[in-house]
Amino acid sequence: MTIAPELSAQILRLYDVEKWRVGTIARQLHVHRDTVHRVLAQNGLPTPLSPLPLRPSRIDAYRPFILETLTKFPELSAARLFGMVSERGYRGSGEHFRHLIAGIRPRAPAEAYLRLRTLPGEQAQVDWGHFGHLQIGRARRPLMAFVMVLSYSRRIFLRFFLDARMDSFLRGHVEAFCAFDGVGRVVLYDNLKSAVLERHGDAIRFNPALLEFAAHYRYEPRPVAVARGNEKGRVRAHRACDRLAQAAPASAELLKRAGERGHNLGTITSALMRLLERYGAKALQPAIHEALARDVPHPNAVRLALERAREATGKPPPVALVLPEHVARRNAPVRAHELASYDRLENTDGNE
Repeated sequence: MTIAPELSAQILRLYDVEKWRVGTIARQLHVHRDTVHRVLAQNGLPTPLSPLPLRPSRIDAYRPFILETLTKFPELSAARLFGMVSERGYRGSGEHFRHLIAGIRPRAPAEAYLRLRTLPGEQAQVDWGHFGHLQIGRARRPLMAFVMVLSYSRRIFLRFFLDARMDSFLRGHVEAFCAFDGVGRVVLYDNLKSAVLERHGDAIRFNPALLEFAAHYRYEPRPVAVARGNEKGRVRAHRACDRLAQAAPASAELLKRAGERGHNLGTITSALMRLLERYGAKALQPAIHEALARDVPHPNAVRLALERAREATGKPPPVALVLPEHVARRNAPVRAHELASYDRLENTDGNE
């Protein structure tokens, strides 16, 4: 049985601080003595009396089978397990079985995180917070909170605005810098549109206004990593970018350099995808390398490199194949039909 964190903390406090006995804790909190012993043992606290040895149980003969099944399928429900062992001769109650399974189900190992430490004045973190809306006359305005936190001291600056425009965003920075009497060397952003216009993997296109602002105050704007809960990142799917990276790995470096120069990453990705479909992956990869060598991270440079390579080999220009919609649908993946429906149809025809 899973024990709530609040109950576990209460058991530890009553035993270790208030010096209650195990039986007293069990009676007052309406839990079994074994539950109290288990919480204390898991937290390294010895008890004066060990719990009594468990009596033989009906589940003992099925324990190896249960453990083997849970090792292969750790998320299998207790109800499904109960049905499996019942078919194999188990005659215990379902409720008691679920209680036992909760105690022997293998737990997934906890993911370890490296605690980030920063020096004083090294880093700050910025985010917007939404606090509903305010009715001002006939207008309904959003109540937004600009928040900046110093990573070393955890000192917080908060300023409310009635919008999330860029001028309010930058004004929040200025007032925070004045309140802190300084500027952090690095400011982290949670992939906000006010900070990051586009992101494709490591390729980032910052908001030009923020870059100009950061250059004025001499700090480094840095977005947190995506898909990392401990860094507050959000997941974004870019299927075209993933397909492009698999076909031409050098495209990741081209997008990264393009983002640093403020180019539109979505437009570049679409253009590279059209070149991929027209010329193929084998020709696209060296063309991107040539564009990078010329320090021109742009699809036009890639297209020119592809054309030069084509002319050198004497091949005719590739023709984009535009198929009608009804023809293109023929290449769409077909969902397999459930075979059991054919059996039902055959049985119906046989009965008639």
